[in-house]
Amino acid sequence: MNVTIFRAGFSSTIQDLGRFGSRQSGVSVGGALDPHALRVANLLVGNDDFAAGIEITFGGLQMGFSDERLVAWCGGEFEVDIPAGHAARMRAGDHLTFGKSKVGCRSWLAIAGGVDVPPVLGSRSTDLRAKFGGLDGRALRDGDELALGPRPAFGAATQKVSSWSAPHDWSNTARAVPILRVIRGTDWDLFSNAETFWREEFAVTPDSNRMGARLEGAELKRKEDVDLVSEAVAPGTIQVPPNGQPIVLLGDCQTIGGYPKIAHVITIDLPIAAQLRAGDRVRFREIELIDAHRLLAERERDFACFRTGLSLRA
Repeated sequence: MNVTIFRAGFSSTIQDLGRFGSRQSGVSVGGALDPHALRVANLLVGNDDFAAGIEITFGGLQMGFSDERLVAWCGGEFEVDIPAGHAARMRAGDHLTFGKSKVGCRSWLAIAGGVDVPPVLGSRSTDLRAKFGGLDGRALRDGDELALGPRPAFGAATQKVSSWSAPHDWSNTARAVPILRVIRGTDWDLFSNAETFWREEFAVTPDSNRMGARLEGAELKRKEDVDLVSEAVAPGTIQVPPNGQPIVLLGDCQTIGGYPKIAHVITIDLPIAAQLRAGDRVRFREIELIDAHRLLAERERDFACFRTGLSLRA
């Protein structure tokens, strides 16, 4: 069975948890910019964690269903017929519409059975720069038909919208006043005014995308203008190019880079980074690596408990 895309919106793409094992060949991890949100949505509809869903940027998506399916979404604050973090039943002929975003800019929609497109390098994710994966390596267009996989065991519901839901912070990840917790980067000491990074507020610029959120604010000044050997970077790395304006790398970022790395966003705050939109103002707060590990372990423990709770409802 399938869904029909009546309106594709600003930029809607097929994404799963990403493309792993190919970074040595220069292939980005990609995938949902907030993989945790997609995991939660998949769990709510009975999919496995790696099922492909739809990443919706700035809304405008409208789709129709050819058979009964459970759907769930998580992410920014959008105008949608169903609340975030709840499973909802869509019947054959039903339409689902994502209106404009109020806070944040992205959401992740899971459909029972997952979006069924051929895997490329082990992932169904769309790589827009390399033009592969997803649906012909491109964003969705009006009139596209997306095949769905077999409906999972509890892919049907007795309620239109479930009375139970995921935790609010997992369902609604955008922040009106975003603060990103970071650990100091390996190149922190290369900056003469590094402490400015904690004190100042930075604005997100319009030329941000899935590769990274470009920021502008007080200039971060290097002590010496010397070339650095390119090293591995990853989603969350914060690089500072020669203009002194930081870039928060996101899921589609390159695999290596030669700009100094002043800090790195901790994993559980990447969902907040994924919601940054032009004009947002963001601050950074330092955290120790051991605390970042602890917070991630706590979230994974809570996710396992949530999975167990849902299995008891099936």
